[in-house]
Amino acid sequence: MSEAPMPPMALPGPGVVHVWTVRAPLDDGGPRPLPTGELGSAEAGRIAAFRRPRDRLTYTVAHIALRRLLSAYSGIPPGRLRLDRAPCPRCAGEHGPPLLSGTAGPPPHFSLSHSHGLAVVGVACAPLGVDVQRLPTAGSARRCLHALHPAERRELAALPEERLPTAFGELWVRKEAYLKGLGTGLCRGAAADYLGAGGPGAPPPPEGWSVRNLPAHGGHVAATALRADVVHRTVARRLPEEWLYAEDATDLIDGARTRHRTRHRTRH
Repeated sequence: MSEAPMPPMALPGPGVVHVWTVRAPLDDGGPRPLPTGELGSAEAGRIAAFRRPRDRLTYTVAHIALRRLLSAYSGIPPGRLRLDRAPCPRCAGEHGPPLLSGTAGPPPHFSLSHSHGLAVVGVACAPLGVDVQRLPTAGSARRCLHALHPAERRELAALPEERLPTAFGELWVRKEAYLKGLGTGLCRGAAADYLGAGGPGAPPPPEGWSVRNLPAHGGHVAATALRADVVHRTVARRLPEEWLYAEDATDLIDGARTRHRTRHRTRH
């Protein structure tokens, strides 16, 4: 992308999350090499450590998309973005919420998740988390039930077998998104908070947070969590694969504000 400063896109308003999805190509034989020069040294190190080519490509695409999106929101060229992490609020480890430093105005809050060829980036003006996972099998869901809040275990145990994979998958990504938003990750423990289906007699959800599932993405489940006192709204946009290869994708990303737009209101 161009190194010239670009006018930044407007951040989402209060109670709104911009959700961007991008699918990794099946291989790296695109029209030109992926612009990995935009990535930082830590990202390059992670890329080199992947053993499976598909996982390596998904990670690469996810982080190129993240930097190009943050560039569009901040006006800072992708290769000059200063990405860091805040300390974990639970253990003070170096795995807390991601941070963007060096912006002229208030930096966007953001979160990234990727799984099996699909990447999701969330951007907001308040702390948030996003998570995407491939839909689990019923066997995988059953093996993980012990890690859930007791009320969540009871809810899932009452479901027919055929509904278990989707119900568990949607619950798990809600948990992951919320724990990312807190900045603790799973070191807080998946059973610490109730994020189940709700209803009469159910425990209350985490106070001060709005946690919602996103529409399904072909074999994946996803969710967003936003620090908010009301149910938040998501504005979803898709990044076409060819934008990853564009020499300068800022104008293309900016134009997506009026294209590929859908708004979702779902539970949680």
